[in-house]
Amino acid sequence: MKFQLDEPLGGNSISKHDGQTVWVNGAAHAASLLVPWRGEVQAWDLQRFEDLNEQHFEQILSLRPELVIFGSGARIRFAKPALYQALIQARIGVETMDLAAACRTYNVLASEGRNVLAALLIEA
Repeated sequence: MKFQLDEPLGGNSISKHDGQTVWVNGAAHAASLLVPWRGEVQAWDLQRFEDLNEQHFEQILSLRPELVIFGSGARIRFAKPALYQALIQARIGVETMDLAAACRTYNVLASEGRNVLAALLIEA
């Protein structure tokens, strides 16, 4: 018996990933992106983890998620808390994991109707 919806209540779903490309709602994305629970997928101007700065998290803040799943690339790497201080002050949770885990976790939370946002780093 299946208990999970085929499509999340918000509409966005990550259907596939291979480390260099993420497919959202059937569309391939080969660069870093923001996947909100509802609304349009957005480009995220980030090519390397080392380039991460406060402005990247300000873009996330503007989308007002309840929770951010940060996919830090092929391996798990943690951003300095000072970079996402604005999210903390806005009481927005941030969880960091590798890209594959972030995609899976996003889908589970989105299927539950949570206001989640996946911030996915795809390094060139």
